[in-house]
Amino acid sequence: MSTSDLPIRTARKRVVIIGGGFAGLNAAKALHNADVDITLVDRKNHHLFQPLLYQVATATLAPTNIAQPIRSILRDQKNVTVILDQVVGFDLQYKTVKMESGALLTYDYLIVATGATHSYFGHDEWARFAPGIKTIEDAVVIRKSIFLAFENAERQMLETGRYDPLVFAVIGAGPTGVELAGAIADTAKIYLRKDYRLIEPGDARILLIEGLDRVLGPYPAKLSASALKQLQELGVEVMLNTKVLNIEDKLVTTDKGVFPATVIIWAAGVAASPLGKLLGAGVVDKRGCVTVDQYLNPAGHKEVFILGDLAHFEQEGKQVPGVAQTAIQMGNHAARTIAADLGNQERPPFHYFDKGEMATIGRMKAVAQLKWPLKADLTGLPAWFGWLGIHILFLVGLKNRLIVLLQ
Repeated sequence: MSTSDLPIRTARKRVVIIGGGFAGLNAAKALHNADVDITLVDRKNHHLFQPLLYQVATATLAPTNIAQPIRSILRDQKNVTVILDQVVGFDLQYKTVKMESGALLTYDYLIVATGATHSYFGHDEWARFAPGIKTIEDAVVIRKSIFLAFENAERQMLETGRYDPLVFAVIGAGPTGVELAGAIADTAKIYLRKDYRLIEPGDARILLIEGLDRVLGPYPAKLSASALKQLQELGVEVMLNTKVLNIEDKLVTTDKGVFPATVIIWAAGVAASPLGKLLGAGVVDKRGCVTVDQYLNPAGHKEVFILGDLAHFEQEGKQVPGVAQTAIQMGNHAARTIAADLGNQERPPFHYFDKGEMATIGRMKAVAQLKWPLKADLTGLPAWFGWLGIHILFLVGLKNRLIVLLQ
């Protein structure tokens, strides 16, 4: 690339943000008073509240309840331009980002926060039989599969007097898998129990398959045990210490046997966005995350910030979790760092403030490890109310909060 090919730079510092998730959006909002021109690029035109995706997959919520146009969120912020496009390359020497459309964006500061995608641990061929859940489109596909299974069973019963057993297999018992399994159990045993005349939706089997010896592995043992108990109370069959060997159409093969399944959902692994490797800066770990320093910069590039699930940031000897609160804090911190540079002030190091973790298991069922504003381990109904309050608080838009609260 020659210098004549580059777009002309403006006097104001240019900040290019790739990704409109929690990290990118919060970085943009935190720079609302800064003397910068911001370009936020995303391949989707909406900000997605991912923690509630499983509720879209089970038809508790509509997609519009958890997705809001990025433009409408930032409409009053005059220093932001939102572009719908996809990144295909970076040139860190000339500080440019190449877009799929052919456009070149120049920057003084680059924020890359493109999140994570599914990881099938080297078995990408399983994806066609066991979709994961990271986007609205994923959730809609899963929702269609779940409800089509009940519809087909009702029709089979009418036509033949019998129907194939309904089995829903969720692979992976982290927060996403636990929440999905519990939500499917609620759907089958509570919400659909009066909707069908010929079949009994509550007879459906829900399998939760996990390779480790407990559900919610990162959680304290007490909360993990409580989550297991609450899942079993919902009728979920939890299979621990069970390794998946193969997935085919409606069939899961494990080291403990072969299990026919009407619907298979993958919740067992994630990998960082491919942009981490495409960036070509710093060390990339086995999940594709870019190692960053105490200022969230990759080695040798203090003008580049890697945030959220794409960042490998260690604190007290371990990597901080890839959750929404981490992304939000990183986004705010990157903005503070840029503001410090503009004011010729010393950069503050990033420190992750762990407020705790929580996972819902079903209607009125959850576990929560609170670390702020008070320390407490909660289970059952108290944890569920805590989970509900936190998720409503962080939803974008008052209308969405009211709708989600009511539903």
